[in-house]
Amino acid sequence: MSYNLLKGKKGIIFGALDENSIAWKTAERVHAEGGEFVLTNAPIAMRMGQIKDLAEKTGSEIVPADATSEEDLANLVVKSTEILGGKLDFVLHSIGMSVNVRKGRAYTDEKYDFTAKGWDVSALSFHKVMQSLYKADAMNEWGSIVALTYMAAQRTFPDYNDMADNKAYLESVARSFGYFYGKEKKVRVNTISQSPTATTAGTGVKGFDGFIAYAEKMSPLGNASAQDCADYTVSLFSDLTRKVTMQNLFHDGGFSNTGVSQEVIEHFSE
Repeated sequence: MSYNLLKGKKGIIFGALDENSIAWKTAERVHAEGGEFVLTNAPIAMRMGQIKDLAEKTGSEIVPADATSEEDLANLVVKSTEILGGKLDFVLHSIGMSVNVRKGRAYTDEKYDFTAKGWDVSALSFHKVMQSLYKADAMNEWGSIVALTYMAAQRTFPDYNDMADNKAYLESVARSFGYFYGKEKKVRVNTISQSPTATTAGTGVKGFDGFIAYAEKMSPLGNASAQDCADYTVSLFSDLTRKVTMQNLFHDGGFSNTGVSQEVIEHFSE
């Protein structure tokens, strides 16, 4: 069911790789709610995914950009405002990558060149995106910028590796930039701390299947799906949340506030 929550609104969606990704589901939901957008991803990610199918389905244009490149981001902002015919109302940052995880390096045996690359892609890129938008004065007042995070920023999940540090930095950037963007431009900046979700990126983490099953047992409402996250993101892009900013919003079925569930107690009492 659609409510035209984003009718007349325009934006950029980073990170749609395939139909399993949260960014993909969000793009479909934004389109259903009347929003228009430019799709973007790194050139290498675009070769791996099916972003062209999404663009065709939603009537969107694609502007490739490396989110770690200030030059690429400046070009993306200019082209997006040209394509969409004006300033932007929403931006989704759905980007994350750990070279250490991909290469099987333990948290206690990081290769720091890998760490720096993962931090740049996963966290510093959020600052770069917002700085590019800010300097170009590309956002409308009461616009909304959202990044996806995970509660490993607050609690330890051993196999999440250096991505936990990246997410902690990402959330800090949201608060800090959110202050200035709100004060000076009335633009909202928030992060969504999503349940473990069976996306292409998520399933690359060691032990993911076991953890998603554990989280399901721990969460009173069960894990939030990629589609659920898309719905929640749309609410943050809409005018219904105009005074919500600088927040890390847990979207995890109650997992983050549950000490232990009856299902987990019963499992370990068998």
